[in-house]
Amino acid sequence: MPRKLILPCVLLVVLALSATAYVAPADASGTRWAPLDRPGPALVVPHRVLRVALACHGDPSRGPEPVLLSPATGVTPGQNYSRNYETAFTAQHRAWCALTMPHRTLGDIQTAAEYLVFGIRRMHARAGRRIAVMGHSQGGMSMRWALRFWPDTRRMVDDVVGMAGSNHGTTALHQCVVGLTRCPPAVWQQGAGARFIQALNSRAETFAGISYTEVFTHTDEVVQPNSTDATSSSALHTGRGRISNVATQDVCPADVDEHLLVGTVDPVTYALVMDALTHRGPADPARIDGSVCQQVYQPYVDPTTVDTYLQPLQAIPGLLGVTAPDVNVVGAPEVPAEPRLRCYVFARGC
Repeated sequence: MPRKLILPCVLLVVLALSATAYVAPADASGTRWAPLDRPGPALVVPHRVLRVALACHGDPSRGPEPVLLSPATGVTPGQNYSRNYETAFTAQHRAWCALTMPHRTLGDIQTAAEYLVFGIRRMHARAGRRIAVMGHSQGGMSMRWALRFWPDTRRMVDDVVGMAGSNHGTTALHQCVVGLTRCPPAVWQQGAGARFIQALNSRAETFAGISYTEVFTHTDEVVQPNSTDATSSSALHTGRGRISNVATQDVCPADVDEHLLVGTVDPVTYALVMDALTHRGPADPARIDGSVCQQVYQPYVDPTTVDTYLQPLQAIPGLLGVTAPDVNVVGAPEVPAEPRLRCYVFARGC
């Protein structure tokens, strides 16, 4: 089935990162933010809840570098990864774990970060070696909150791989307006001017010893601006980590895959992801074979199976809580403004 036939089924999915109106962010490097080396707080989410949320496949102590998968806003890990990366990693005998976040990742990202902290610690302990953390959209950004405010996790992570990550928020889709509408917490928090985004990028965006691969597309209609390399919201720049910011068009200039497809079926993104996971350091676009530009789907995505289309359709109910707050059918919370930042993000502490 041609890829164009998929799009009518998944147009609602690409709205999963709707955000508040743009407000220019304040200086994120100021002294109001927590120092980089202060130990992280105790996790508030009960251990039994965190344990159930982590689903794993394979032995992370053996084989290629194991990967922890973090889902995008409004979807479950199965809806995001079962038909693509989970299938690929299983075929490669690469151990992987996936986190199921509260409210289909529509809740407070500060809470979701605790799941990531737990997932990193647990998977690293089982592996006995450093792991990769990978995600799409919100999932391509949120692991950085864990690394920023729980410094012990940094020695456990070798690669951070983001696909269309909302690292600096988005200026697109302005239906959440303070005083006028109620939206899920994760939507407020991913606005370009959100306090959450300021805290996330405070003092340093990356950390020594970790390789960061950020893949984005110039045709992204959800995380904006991403139309140029210089203005990319997904790109990272500060800190001591090794960084590779790559637009799919840097490899294949004619590539038109947008926000959703970059994280699910895009062959260029897949090639960059695998390059990052199989080499020391971040992905290098110079190593990508030009034949990838002739591919329609990434490897292990089967356009003849029902699941390829069923999973995006099953994601729609969760995304309605974002695109149409009055039609919230999954019980996601809705709040009138961005949630307050937790005390541990500030220099004064708790």
